[in-house]
Amino acid sequence: MSDNLKSNNNLFEKLLKICLILGIIVVSGFILYFVLAPEPGYVNFGFLNENQEAGNYPTEASVNETISFYLTVENRLDRDFKFRFDIKRGNNTTFLSSSGSNGTLYQTIGNFTLDPNEFQIYGQYNISFSEVGENQIIIAELWQFKQEIEEFYSIVFIRLNITS
Repeated sequence: MSDNLKSNNNLFEKLLKICLILGIIVVSGFILYFVLAPEPGYVNFGFLNENQEAGNYPTEASVNETISFYLTVENRLDRDFKFRFDIKRGNNTTFLSSSGSNGTLYQTIGNFTLDPNEFQIYGQYNISFSEVGENQIIIAELWQFKQEIEEFYSIVFIRLNITS
């Protein structure tokens, strides 16, 4: 009985050692992957005010007053980024989401290409509103051209109160 128990004990120890070694190898593989794997790329898209600053955006304007702004795109992908902008107007009933908006198209702008790690300022764009209202919205949508197919990429917006 003791020989059988000793044999089972040795077998258990061998299995335990194999499992521990396999566990160390698997965990080491995960650590190496997370350390060595490149970060996924991204594109920054944003507004600049009329002085080309990221801040001090207008929050109020009068009817038919011209509001000026710039758009910025920074390509941090590991490939060229081909895109265009849609500038739209909206109000408090406009649907804004991560897949676009139902705002009224004001202007479609260009076919641009940014190289990897390139930053560009686009504009100066001007827009005005012809009606008084709270929560009027300037919307900019970024659309990418991926393998000759156009697809929505990102959205930014500024809310304004339009007075008479």
